Amino acid sequence: MAKGDMVWSSRDGDLRKARDPKTVTRQTTGAVKVRRETAGRKGKTATTVFNLPLNDIEIKALAQVLKKRCGVGGSAKDGVIELQGDHRDAVVEVLKAQGYDVKLAGG
Repeated sequence: MAKGDMVWSSRDGDLRKARDPKTVTRQTTGAVKVRRETAGRKGKTATTVFNLPLNDIEIKALAQVLKKRCGVGGSAKDGVIELQGDHRDAVVEVLKAQGYDVKLAGG
């Protein structure tokens, strides 16, 4: 940080955190969405969780919890958690237990 850099703004808060993309919390509106997807996966099913109001580090930690709970593999990138297989019910249960407002998305 150079001398004279602004570190606080009444509109944006602490600007030092905004410089590190891993600590920036995503601004979302509405509930966390859980969806089952098969398109583009060669017929394989995946459960995706998106619209999370978390930063990248927190999303990866939550992905680890969900993967362990469901006993499957998966990934967390670009604000989306992907789990192998259809695990919507278990994911919704875990997220509601952690206090998130959760909705099933899609068909």
